[in-house]
Amino acid sequence: MESNVNVALIYGSTRKGRFCDTVARWAAEQISASGKFSLEVIDPATALWSGNEPQKIDESVSLRQRIAHADAFIVVTPEYNHGYPAPLKALIDSVGSEWHAKPVAFVSYGGVSGGLRAVEQLRQVFAELHTVTVRDGVSFSSAWEQFDPGGMLTTPESAQKSMAVMLARLHWWAVALRSARNAMPFTQAA
Repeated sequence: MESNVNVALIYGSTRKGRFCDTVARWAAEQISASGKFSLEVIDPATALWSGNEPQKIDESVSLRQRIAHADAFIVVTPEYNHGYPAPLKALIDSVGSEWHAKPVAFVSYGGVSGGLRAVEQLRQVFAELHTVTVRDGVSFSSAWEQFDPGGMLTTPESAQKSMAVMLARLHWWAVALRSARNAMPFTQAA
């Protein structure tokens, strides 16, 4: 059964001049081209943060509502100092049960490791939120060398193939978990 999935594409960086915009733009194009997802972008750079709480998120819809509305998530994250950025952690921690029983996939970038160390840490965090992390992902090592000045991949075939596999898995998990949540709401043991 084919079904459209609401996917939230979450930016992992808030640094000025961030490369995340380039990688996330590519990911958004791939998601849209698949035809199986309705895309919403969640960018922590558009919010003011104080501790773990967002001070200002899109005035029309709160972060909690946006996470609750999503059937699945794709996190685009860099690796900073062998980990993921603090604003991403703040965004994740500011919401609770809205993450439960939903799949999360990763597009990472960085130097030699391509952001994979950040992804492995994020898998631990998302496990605590009762999500299912998708094994397949996309990783850009030496990302700055893989994209031209216009934000296009110089050799896109491998990344597009990895993205197609990841999106297929994410879609499967999103539909399966949405059906399960509709049949029986997810609850934590008391």
